[in-house]
Amino acid sequence: MRLEAVSVSIERGGRRILDAASLRLEPGKFTALIGPNGSGKSTLLRALAGLWPVSSGEVLLDGQPIRRLPRRTVARSVAFVPQDTRIDFAFTVEELVSMGRHPHRGRFAGETVTDRRAVDEALERCDVTYLRSRAANALSGGERQRVLIARSLAAQPDAILLDEPTANLDIEHALDILELCRELADDGHAVAVALHDLNAVARYAHVVALMAGGLVAGVGTVAEVLRPDEIRRIFGVEANASMAADGSPYFLFDRLDYGHMRH
Repeated sequence: MRLEAVSVSIERGGRRILDAASLRLEPGKFTALIGPNGSGKSTLLRALAGLWPVSSGEVLLDGQPIRRLPRRTVARSVAFVPQDTRIDFAFTVEELVSMGRHPHRGRFAGETVTDRRAVDEALERCDVTYLRSRAANALSGGERQRVLIARSLAAQPDAILLDEPTANLDIEHALDILELCRELADDGHAVAVALHDLNAVARYAHVVALMAGGLVAGVGTVAEVLRPDEIRRIFGVEANASMAADGSPYFLFDRLDYGHMRH
């Protein structure tokens, strides 16, 4: 499966919020999208999922413009997990995850053995089997996020796109989600995640896409993209890099004028 944005621009409300952005997602790679608020990370993910129409350029799924493909076809290959997903009804976790099978069933078709197997595998993969009978609207934040990822996995997609999945989670649950995303990539999925935590990006990502002002300003490995000079240019802070025990870099950040302020 190949999913890529080629010089994609998007205008909404008379404002260009994505500007000739190009990004290719690779199977088996965890791609982290980073950048300041308003840089276009969420917009690019929605474009890659075929959810927002593009003003120019193309999103290609296996070389075919995604806008020309049936929505059901796209949903079988590409899953999108938004940042804020409200669960207003008391569906059980199992019922909610089963909704991920809709792209494979007709509107009124009953559940098949294949559907049941896919749901069971998704529940197990996300370690939420023990929650299957719980009301989905009564879950903690970390549990809800894993259940929503399980729903996306039930569709058996090739690519999984997540918009800030660790927002509002405590440290332990955020690590759980990031480790799950990395495991999904290691299992062969193309995983793209919008993140703000650069230290988490440095630890978990295979590929980093740096965004600013609706542009993809750079794509590469952690070492190639998370350089102190690039962090200073895009985020306006000083980044002092050190090395963690596992060999991944981590950063301490200062305001550009912090040294002056201390004096």
